[in-house]
Amino acid sequence: MSIKKLASQTLWYGVSSIIARFINYLLTPYLTFKFSESQYGEMSMVYAFIPFMNVVFTYGMETAYFRFSTKENKDDVFNTTSISILSSTMLLSFVLVLFYKPLATLLQIDAHPEYLLLSAAIIGLDTLTTIPYARLRQEGRPRKFAFTKLFGIIINIVSLYFFLSICPRWLADNPNHWCGRFFIKDWAVGYVLLANLIQSVITLFLLYKELLGFTWKFDTRLWKNMMYYGMPLIVAGFAGMINETFDRIMLGWWAPVHSVAEAKAEVGIYAACYKLSILISLSVQAFRMGAEPFFFKASTEQNAPRTYARVMKFFVITLCIMFLVVAMYLDIWKYFIRNPRMYVGLRVVPILLLANMFLGIYYNLSVWYKLAHKTMAGAWITIIGAVLTMFINYFFIPYYSYMACAWATFACYGSMMVVSYVWGQKHYRIPYAWKKLVAYILISVAFYFIHRGIVLVNPGKFVNLGSATLLLSVFLWFIGKIERKELLQIPVLNKLVQ
Repeated sequence: MSIKKLASQTLWYGVSSIIARFINYLLTPYLTFKFSESQYGEMSMVYAFIPFMNVVFTYGMETAYFRFSTKENKDDVFNTTSISILSSTMLLSFVLVLFYKPLATLLQIDAHPEYLLLSAAIIGLDTLTTIPYARLRQEGRPRKFAFTKLFGIIINIVSLYFFLSICPRWLADNPNHWCGRFFIKDWAVGYVLLANLIQSVITLFLLYKELLGFTWKFDTRLWKNMMYYGMPLIVAGFAGMINETFDRIMLGWWAPVHSVAEAKAEVGIYAACYKLSILISLSVQAFRMGAEPFFFKASTEQNAPRTYARVMKFFVITLCIMFLVVAMYLDIWKYFIRNPRMYVGLRVVPILLLANMFLGIYYNLSVWYKLAHKTMAGAWITIIGAVLTMFINYFFIPYYSYMACAWATFACYGSMMVVSYVWGQKHYRIPYAWKKLVAYILISVAFYFIHRGIVLVNPGKFVNLGSATLLLSVFLWFIGKIERKELLQIPVLNKLVQ
């Protein structure tokens, strides 16, 4: 498979995923306007818990499905995976419901333990769509993948707007309105979860053909091999969630404040500002959607390592551009947060942008242990990052609040990137142009600091935007000059550099 094919699939999967997450991103101004810092923090803590359970519920089966579909009978793999996921989801959902009250206490939402019941339903339904979505990707059917993703998120937004804006407006005009029979005034976070649940139900319905397309033929031998391959990914995924979302929960526990409400407010500020690093996260997600099937298919080609190296180069260039676009225009992006009291947390954004850049590079590097069938290596690398995250947060959150979370994320993903590169080159050598890539990253960071220096000397709005635009243009010109030969081989881009 060519890089052009990867770009095409990444575009389809990425457009749907990016638009879906970007629409969610556009909800940030709406939710920060509707919610107090404490409410936004409470919502963020619940949504930090859900990804942990997603890892447990899927237990590496998605990646195992891609891996074994290339070397086993595809129908047998789909049947066995579907039966396994369906059975385990029913069991794990029951366990989650059974312990929802202690979990609510752990997440500091004792007043609303029902949030955990809604979360359990969301997690279970989303898990059931995992393999149908994987099959669409594996079979190269990105259009249906994109449609279901986008339609689901539209349903989510419409539902959310109905609960948080339309119902209160109707009741304000007419206290006896029919929606008053079910509407609860102070249940804001609950309505976010309810809208998400409605989305999950609709999405599952749209994927019913793929969901019910399996036959009850369970291959025990195949399942054991898939579990052996996928189980280390649970450890890696769970540690990954510690790195990615657990800092919100730890911040709620250990923030240097005097009450639970103040701690939730700190979480809300950090979570809202974290959203501003989402553009790099979107690029990473889009890449992962297209790259995972691509890497496994390309592994049979003779020049696969060289292809992976070229992919890495263009990926890093994209991330550097994204970093500059967000970091240097932060005074514009900040208006996506409609609560000015949250602007105090904006200083974490450049740190988190770099951290997510490291994470994206790590995902690209992770091809070596997936292809070499050494998934336990991925688990160990992620565990190293998780231990570092826990250590920094435990010792520094009580003194530096969410700044400790940001630097912990930076240190975590940076260490994972370095360890994966060094380890991977010993087992599956790929000729990455690492000196050039490091130079691109350092140059983009240097441009950011030059911009900040200019703004500190002259903080005017036009100077701010002018210097950002000039430096970004210089960086793009520099990349175009250095990578001219490579860019000429890519359709569309070749017209820009000729």
